[in-house]
Amino acid sequence: MLSYIFYVFCRLYRKPDTRYQSVFKEQAKMTEQSSTADNPTTTIDTNQQRATGSDMTSPASRGIEFYFQCAVVVIGVVGTAANALILYALVASKQHKQQMLIFHQNVTDFFSSLFQVITYSLKLCNFYLTGVGGYWLCMFILSENLSWCAIVASRVNLMIVTIDRYLKVVHSVWSKKTLRKWMIYSAMAFAWISGLVTSFPTTFTTSDVIGGVCFALMVWKSRVAQMAFGIWYFMFDCLILLILFIFCYWRILVVIRRQSKVMATHSGPGPSTAQTQSHQMKTSVIKTMILVSVFHTISSLPLNIYYLLLNINANLSLLDGGYYALVFTSFLYFSSNPFIYATKFDPVKRILLDLIPCVKTPVQPIESIEIASHRRATVKVETRN
Repeated sequence: MLSYIFYVFCRLYRKPDTRYQSVFKEQAKMTEQSSTADNPTTTIDTNQQRATGSDMTSPASRGIEFYFQCAVVVIGVVGTAANALILYALVASKQHKQQMLIFHQNVTDFFSSLFQVITYSLKLCNFYLTGVGGYWLCMFILSENLSWCAIVASRVNLMIVTIDRYLKVVHSVWSKKTLRKWMIYSAMAFAWISGLVTSFPTTFTTSDVIGGVCFALMVWKSRVAQMAFGIWYFMFDCLILLILFIFCYWRILVVIRRQSKVMATHSGPGPSTAQTQSHQMKTSVIKTMILVSVFHTISSLPLNIYYLLLNINANLSLLDGGYYALVFTSFLYFSSNPFIYATKFDPVKRILLDLIPCVKTPVQPIESIEIASHRRATVKVETRN
């Protein structure tokens, strides 16, 4: 209901985007002047100049772009609420102390969804930016600076979670002796620092307000710098992450399978309850993180490829409907990710089932089953005596 009211408000009061045409013409003149005079001055990215003249974005395309932005706001609201619920479940099950990196992963996803809602809600209102306030609104919000800072922090934290799982399973003896809590806190801080270092300098040096419009990541000093950044970002955000996921989780699965065979051969008719419970918890965490990593790779890959092509080829744009469609696909990860935790991570699943009045968790904790069986055995012995 709130999304519908917001949609009607923006639809009634948003101004038509005719100002883009004059802005693009301005950019074309600036680029022509800079090309005729051999000065190494800052040039506007030529991929936006193709919107002038006959290549101007059609009203139908602008309408598609508007609806995709509305869809991004909707999934952002869903992602914010769902991640907040998962955070509550992690705290209620006390897993935020045992699985701190997983808890921090949901924190970064929560802020990514929240900043996404704020950014695209303001974009839908289509403000005319003027003065110092308009400049800083462009630099922080409309340029998606805060949103991508949280997204990069989420992806770096996902890499840290993968490395942490790898060390604890493949090199368990070494990790127990070496890993400390301060290292985990430092890793979480490093994730946010990586987001700040990646997003803020790039946005501030390649964005500007022209004709009341915020142009983000479009003002580059040279095409070489833009191509270099695009290639580096694709390698970091896609290739390195994918290689890390494949290597670490492949090794983890090999070790877990080997451990399962050892437990099956050496355990007696009554296996150790503590070992079984620990093994089940470890397997549950790893299965959850594998699904999260796979879904992240699938959802973010199209946008990463598009952004790479954008920085290499000048025929693409950050203002058309295709870009917002890929943003929508990428942000599906943040709204769907909590449902993976809710269905695959057992401690979270129990807490969420307890919140449903008509559903009761049929499975008791293993410790309570042991105590109950022990009490029944004691009562039988006393009655016989």
